[in-house]
Amino acid sequence: MTRDIGGAFRRSAHATGQLAGGLRTAVPALLGLAPLAAFLVLIVLVLPWLPTAVKPLRALANVERRRAGRILGREIPEPYGPMRGEGASEARRLVRSPDTWRDAAWMAAHGLTGLQAAVLAVMIWPAIPYTLSLPLWWWAAPEGSTSAFIVLDGWPKALTMPLLQGAFDLAVLLWLVPRLARWQARLAEALLRPTRRSSLAERVEELAETRAEALEAHGAELRRIERDLHDGTQAQLVAAALRLGLADRRFDADPDAARALFLQARGGIEEALAQLRTVIRGIYPPILSDRGLAGALRALAAAAPIPIELDVGDGAASDADGRAPAAVEAAAYFVVAEALTNIAKHSGARHGRVTVRREPDRLTITVRDDGKGGADPDRGSGLAGIRRRVAALDGATRIDSPDGEGTTLEVDLPCGS
Repeated sequence: MTRDIGGAFRRSAHATGQLAGGLRTAVPALLGLAPLAAFLVLIVLVLPWLPTAVKPLRALANVERRRAGRILGREIPEPYGPMRGEGASEARRLVRSPDTWRDAAWMAAHGLTGLQAAVLAVMIWPAIPYTLSLPLWWWAAPEGSTSAFIVLDGWPKALTMPLLQGAFDLAVLLWLVPRLARWQARLAEALLRPTRRSSLAERVEELAETRAEALEAHGAELRRIERDLHDGTQAQLVAAALRLGLADRRFDADPDAARALFLQARGGIEEALAQLRTVIRGIYPPILSDRGLAGALRALAAAAPIPIELDVGDGAASDADGRAPAAVEAAAYFVVAEALTNIAKHSGARHGRVTVRREPDRLTITVRDDGKGGADPDRGSGLAGIRRRVAALDGATRIDSPDGEGTTLEVDLPCGS
């Protein structure tokens, strides 16, 4: 029983601190009600300056999002898109945006309730010992002093009323104050979290960016294939055709020279076939069709210049519904291939590890090394290419590469139906 009461006091003390922390935003919100009312009345006059006026409101709302998120134990994301200028068109967009009005509604609600809740929580702590000590000195208090709204004019009232008021104050402290802190945080979450419309708009923008990246990656891949075929395979075949033509002319007059030209042409054709196989592997590696993703990744790990530990879960390449889609397997193969190439060329690592896990709706790939770290996807094309390829499938890429501590690349590829 004593432990429960002690825990209740600790929870209430914590909630009091949270409500008192709300003063950081409640007092400015309350003080901002008058300018807000003036803004609503003079909205037409101040419309050109609305983008400037909205910035401090958004900053204050972001402070409350972080504070409420700590209380609730979950992040409250910002719903805002980027500002697009300072002119009248941006002002009209802000007026039409529900996020602006929801911020204003939170400002009014929090300004009117947050200050009172914080004052109640802070003042209830000294009020309890003050009330419970009244029986000891009520006789010295000024005439007309009250407890529980009853005038203390005798010992019976002095011994009972303070105890009743103390019990009431204690109930407020232990029951109401923690709930006020939660209600305040939930009010902020309800008004300041992104609406369904905002979430959909953000998703549409994200998909538009993903589509642009997919088109860019596709165009780059086509240009690479065209360059490889034109500069490599085609050049080798043209050279082989010329040697065969020269050999045909010299065949009767100089059979030995003709034979040498035939051998050179055969070597050129073999080299062209090797280059063509390389181009084909760049489009869709045949090893994926022959061995599946697990076998293809084992071949990559075996061919790496440093020891690579490969951990492919039982369901990484397939599950009860069959293999992952071909596009997902190809993307996973290229991600691992590019990551291992980067490790060999740039990391200075002595060891690497590739982990692949399949869940019902996604394939997760993790590539780690013990190299020098400091990998930056904004420098060079390797990591940027991985991001583009993954984004084309609506996947996610995370890179953690602190200096001197190696690099960790995590890729999530959706593969559900």
